[in-house]
Amino acid sequence: MNLRLIPMSLLIGSVVAISCNQQNGRQEEAVTSTMQDSGTTEPVAIKEQPVTYSVDGKNFNGYVTYDSNRMGKRPAVLVVQEWWGLTDYPRNRAKQLAALGYIAMAVDMYGDGKTAADPKEAQALATPYYKDPTLAKTRLDAAIKTLKGFPQTDTFNIAAIGYCFGGFIVLNAVKLGANLKGIVSFHGDLGGVPLKMNLVKAKILICHGAADKFVTGEAVNAFKNSMDSAGIPFSYREYPNANHAFTNPAATELGKKFNLPIAYNAAADSASWNDMKTFFKKLF
Repeated sequence: MNLRLIPMSLLIGSVVAISCNQQNGRQEEAVTSTMQDSGTTEPVAIKEQPVTYSVDGKNFNGYVTYDSNRMGKRPAVLVVQEWWGLTDYPRNRAKQLAALGYIAMAVDMYGDGKTAADPKEAQALATPYYKDPTLAKTRLDAAIKTLKGFPQTDTFNIAAIGYCFGGFIVLNAVKLGANLKGIVSFHGDLGGVPLKMNLVKAKILICHGAADKFVTGEAVNAFKNSMDSAGIPFSYREYPNANHAFTNPAATELGKKFNLPIAYNAAADSASWNDMKTFFKKLF
């Protein structure tokens, strides 16, 4: 099967109150919820703000989230979508990050908020980025610039996470010299552009399922050898019995639907999220 066949995810988190308003010509959602990742029983006021920015004449529609109860600047994290596009899954991961105290942006990689209805459409949308990782970096750079424009953003502390396709995007952006402090790839493709030590500025965490049929042990070993040969330090976490797309609650059902060796693994999902939190605490 093709590595680019990666499933759409379901909504994560519970919203208990939503209100909408208009500010500076942009629609905003103020979402008040109590989220487990906040580490407190106090209500966390998560504000979700759609943002539009342009690259080479094309519009991209991202979503920025942060806890409006928290004052001052804070580290920022970009969340890069699976190959299905900017669905509820990356938006809700961004909200989880906001509950942790970060400002987060769910990134629209395809432009105009495009999402794929089926694997064939997703394949067509994702393929240009696999063929040309520099295109992905250009669009990720624009998202970074947009996130830096928010007054809540600590512009010296910006990281990115990516799922499947998004893991490939953030890892290759770092290989190409993206101005990020750190990245986390969750069950992402580990291939892409050749490594050059002088370009890599970010700390790297790879979260991988031990039973992944798409990103095989051979691919993992090739990645590790290339990093070691280039003298680039990285962190690698592997989760027992975890298949491809192990963080995706819809993976098992979609695996059956599309005959793909993918499945959700709650233990690996939780462990990898905790590994990310530890990574960010050290990073920031």
